Amino acid sequence: MTTTDQAPPPPTLPGPPTDQKAPRPKRRRTKRVVLSAVAVVVLAAGGGSYWALDRFVIDHVEITDVRAYEASVSSGATTSTGSSGDSVTETDGSTSGSNDSGSTPVVTDTSYTSDDASVTISTVVSGSGDSQVTYYVADVTLSDASVLRSAFADNEFGENITENTSDIAADNNAIFAINGDYYGFRDTGIVIRNGVVYRDEGAREGLAFYSDGTVQVYDETATTADQLVADGVWNTLSFGPALVENGEIVDGIDSVEVDANFGNHSIQGAQPRTAVGVIDANHLVFVVVDGRSDGYSAGVTMTGLAAIMQSLGAQTAYNLDGGGSSTMYFDGGLVNNPLGKGKERGVSDILYIGG
Repeated sequence: MTTTDQAPPPPTLPGPPTDQKAPRPKRRRTKRVVLSAVAVVVLAAGGGSYWALDRFVIDHVEITDVRAYEASVSSGATTSTGSSGDSVTETDGSTSGSNDSGSTPVVTDTSYTSDDASVTISTVVSGSGDSQVTYYVADVTLSDASVLRSAFADNEFGENITENTSDIAADNNAIFAINGDYYGFRDTGIVIRNGVVYRDEGAREGLAFYSDGTVQVYDETATTADQLVADGVWNTLSFGPALVENGEIVDGIDSVEVDANFGNHSIQGAQPRTAVGVIDANHLVFVVVDGRSDGYSAGVTMTGLAAIMQSLGAQTAYNLDGGGSSTMYFDGGLVNNPLGKGKERGVSDILYIGG
């Protein structure tokens, strides 16, 4: 295995602004259409076409302004009404975590250091030819767990709302970001972001980031979002599976199905992948593996991803949305080369560190 200092040349993207300013105007998004073979057949046959469009394509916006929503929560409001008219339960939460200290952050091509966080990015290449695998590692240390934040595509919460990782990151003045769990593909799971409850429909194995800097895999069906917030949870992710627990690779992960539905259940084989790992309290490692590109990166199996996370010292590691979604962003541009094409695919959410 060799370590290189430079990723394959990515497309040039605009850097995050150096001064805090109002969010950029909304862009026209290219809709990420997630249709399985079954749904395509349904559409071709003409039957149930509206159902397929409604399920996989049409935006279902529940909260139109997430920033305002979170601000209202931190100010002590108890309920909010989304654009659909449904009442949404809110909980106490914080919107802190940006770099508002007096010192000036230090940024290089592969690192960022401030009073709030340090980020070091490396590129790893192993194998050769069609077996070559290229992946990107971000070693992150936080001063406080709330420095790691989440943001939603287009500053909206709901289903089928997508935007490129780099655009969401730029909109939120991020120095570093990765794609999240693509919560917007489904209407299940526990979604807590930046201390705020957005969804409470436990369905699978989730990951909880606590305000004390610890991170734990948990069973969503055995608790509630309110209980998690009461216990100090700052962010949750709902995808999986867990890759590493107590420093050991989890058995059977190559046969796991994330969801028993049309569009997003099979995640086996060598694929592009994204994962988050926990080395110690407030010490995280993020990995994006590129794939489906002969001679550049073949991708890895789930067990292969777990082995990478274990080798980096992760005591706990968790799989996130992958494939064309797998994206790492740093200081204004792509770090990785998605699918070997340098082209992003829209996602519903990111994890990020503000610059």
